[in-house]
Amino acid sequence: MKDFNKVLIVVNPISGGLDKEELLATIKKAILDKKAEPFLFKTTGKNDTEKLNAKIKEIQPDRILSVGGDGTIKLCAEVILNHELPLGIIPAGSANGLALNLKLPGNLKEQLAIALGAQSSNLDVLQINNEICLHLADLGINAELIRNYESSNIRGKFGYLLQSVPTLIRSKYPFTFEISTVDNPIERQGILLAFANFNKYGTGANINPQGKPDDGIFEIIIFKSFDVFEIINTLRNQQKLNPAFAETISTKEAKITCKKPVAFQIDGEYLGEKEEIFIKTSANKLKILS
Repeated sequence: MKDFNKVLIVVNPISGGLDKEELLATIKKAILDKKAEPFLFKTTGKNDTEKLNAKIKEIQPDRILSVGGDGTIKLCAEVILNHELPLGIIPAGSANGLALNLKLPGNLKEQLAIALGAQSSNLDVLQINNEICLHLADLGINAELIRNYESSNIRGKFGYLLQSVPTLIRSKYPFTFEISTVDNPIERQGILLAFANFNKYGTGANINPQGKPDDGIFEIIIFKSFDVFEIINTLRNQQKLNPAFAETISTKEAKITCKKPVAFQIDGEYLGEKEEIFIKTSANKLKILS
């Protein structure tokens, strides 16, 4: 990869409930040490896509650094797919699922060495309705948990934990899904229908052990029931899911129809209730510094 002169840092100031000022100072110093110029873009939640696109056109950076959670990475990816820029990741969100799947180190110094280094990977991007997905999306109980978390005032993993029991109590699962791929449509009931480009949720739950993020396909995983023992097993990096607990379908595209509106999320961002989902592997690839 060619040398770089300008780096745009895209930061979500409130992700993970953490103060980012000291972190940003360290990142800027690391960029300056590389004889490059740092620029800063702070997200606000209002027209971030349009504003970031304008900022990139204004300063013409050589690479982007995402400082936040999965939602910040997704925002960066939506914009830079049109600019063919490499993306570095400094995990600073509540769960950091994509960073976990990329096996990024927990040490900031090592994270910066990767984000400002020369090695990159071309990863698949999923197109779901009018949104992109890099990591995991789902319909059902996990999306309900994210919805409840976003409406609360407590951030971080503790915030998710606090919402777990109320979500289980209020949820109307099981849900009914019709899944149409290149094969005949099938109908299934379950608590969760996941669309996986990678292997794990940010919690460490390994829901897609055989998945690869650069093979041109994705997996649909139907979780049939709320089984505490099997859920714990997903945290043990098992190499295969119990078929009585979860059914997996590999495909390049699918249409999902729900009998009633079901909570939906992409990469940790709640996007409302949906009755119909169209999903396919995009022709575009995302260059991730890894």
